[in-house]
Amino acid sequence: MKQRNDFLGGRRGYHHGRLKDALIEAARNLVAERGPAGFTLSEAARMVGVTAAAPYRHFSDRNDLMSELARRGFAAFASRLEAAWDNGQPDAVTAFRRLGAAYLAFARDEPGLYNAMFGNVQALNSPGSGAAADRALAMIHYACAAVLRQYGAPDASARDLALQVWAYSHGVAQLALSGHLDSSASDPSAIMAAGVSNIVEMAVRRAVAPGRP
Repeated sequence: MKQRNDFLGGRRGYHHGRLKDALIEAARNLVAERGPAGFTLSEAARMVGVTAAAPYRHFSDRNDLMSELARRGFAAFASRLEAAWDNGQPDAVTAFRRLGAAYLAFARDEPGLYNAMFGNVQALNSPGSGAAADRALAMIHYACAAVLRQYGAPDASARDLALQVWAYSHGVAQLALSGHLDSSASDPSAIMAAGVSNIVEMAVRRAVAPGRP
């Protein structure tokens, strides 16, 4: 699987003074190929051509490296979502559709980062990675509130809607990454758009007329 390297400037291997970034790049590629549990610090060290002891200059253990990879992933993810939202222009519903497309595109473009972000909740234990995740998910919450308001519904249920949209989007992204959705037969983008639209429609109905199915 071809990997993008833009978040590390296209670097591969170890360059003097940049061991930390090289190890993170190696971990990203290993996670993309094998999943979040599929690598060790020593494997990452081998990929960049340093001794097994060298990674400990920057990371206390494998979980520490995974936490940093998740932090960078969520930071990049949040930036991608914020750019897609574009301050809700020209309207919240249109911008929300772009947000869904950007979510799926990020998972496809950056499988190593995406798997590190969501593959193990322990990766979010550090303040840095946890804050980066909060920023990304806050964007979804904010967008859901804006969509509810555009439909004339109160935004008090925006948090619940955001969690539902996130859960559905994550499910589609994971199925696409694992090859269960073949774009020639079942287009993940179309499935994402239709499913999220249905979730939003039901949320608006409940918000406008509480108690109705």
